[in-house]
Amino acid sequence: MNIEVKISKRRISYKTAMKFINNRVEQQKSGKGRELLWILEHPTTYTAGIRSNNKEILDKKIKIFKTNRGGKITLHNPGQKIIYFVLNLNNRKRDIRKLISSIEKSIIEFLSIYKIKGEKDDKNIGIWVKKRKIAAIGLRISKWIAFHGCSINIENDLDQYKKIIPCGLDNTKVTSILKEKHKSIKIEDKKIANIFLKNINSI
Repeated sequence: MNIEVKISKRRISYKTAMKFINNRVEQQKSGKGRELLWILEHPTTYTAGIRSNNKEILDKKIKIFKTNRGGKITLHNPGQKIIYFVLNLNNRKRDIRKLISSIEKSIIEFLSIYKIKGEKDDKNIGIWVKKRKIAAIGLRISKWIAFHGCSINIENDLDQYKKIIPCGLDNTKVTSILKEKHKSIKIEDKKIANIFLKNINSI
């Protein structure tokens, strides 16, 4: 499959990213353009999925971006890697569960590079380390075009989660690579891309 890999070194605003993603989705629906895998970071941004509610906002001063992805309220901030997708499942297996499994597998493989054991949770989507969430997944499917993606906490400020109930869960039960390893680790975006490409192309 011909997936464009886009790696942004500067932080991209959530609004800018969503405009780009939505344009690519429309291209895929009309049979134009390439599928996309985009790795980036956002400035501090709180986003609300279609299952969110205002009770999950603990600090009423924060700005919330409404989004059409699945899930509840979450945080994006510097030091967290975002992996966005635009994938045409019409050209693959129309199997959402298999897509999610490929994303989960990719995150677990990526964490294993740093000797961190990531695990799935049968009750809650995402990847966990010692029962603390390190990665979130939120997708939307429209006419079998899958978009949005996942986020992995690398060395972001976890205290900013205290302003919300992230994904409807205890806001103290989050972690990052920095918190697990007790030191800053240089992350190679190309390694992330290669792992995700391998697993997504197996769908």
